Amino acid sequence: MRKLINAAIMSVLVMASFPAAAQMKIAVLDYQMALLESDVAKRYSVDAEARFGSQLQRLRNLESEAQRLQERMQQQGQQLDQTELEKLDLEFRQKAREFQAQSQQLNEAKAQSDREMLETLKPKLDEAIEAIITAGAYELVLERSTVVHVVPAYDITRQVIERLNSMR
Repeated sequence: MRKLINAAIMSVLVMASFPAAAQMKIAVLDYQMALLESDVAKRYSVDAEARFGSQLQRLRNLESEAQRLQERMQQQGQQLDQTELEKLDLEFRQKAREFQAQSQQLNEAKAQSDREMLETLKPKLDEAIEAIITAGAYELVLERSTVVHVVPAYDITRQVIERLNSMR
């Protein structure tokens, strides 16, 4: 009986809140898109590619050398004597270990660089979001990923990106 009364009270409260919700100004924001599509993030991406490009190329070279060694062992393995086969196997394993170590080092350096960029960009992004919310007098802003469907007119992501790009 008590559950029934609680359910009835909740139903009345929900029904009473519909007129208020109908007047509420609501928007949707794709926070990740606003971050990644900003001019600052795009410049960072180009800079990071230039900064880490040589390391990435070394990784590609190591990978191709290891593949070449592996293919040689598979194709010529029966023709090679045991010593030569062991030498190729050892060289392959060394390349694989080197690839793994350099790959981990590159991933850690890139992650650190990404964190630093995010730390400098996040306050500006939050400021841009707050400015758009204030200017639009939005009472509720939802993350785009939590919304199943939204009319584009309610999406403020582009406005936030433009505001962020105009900030110095």
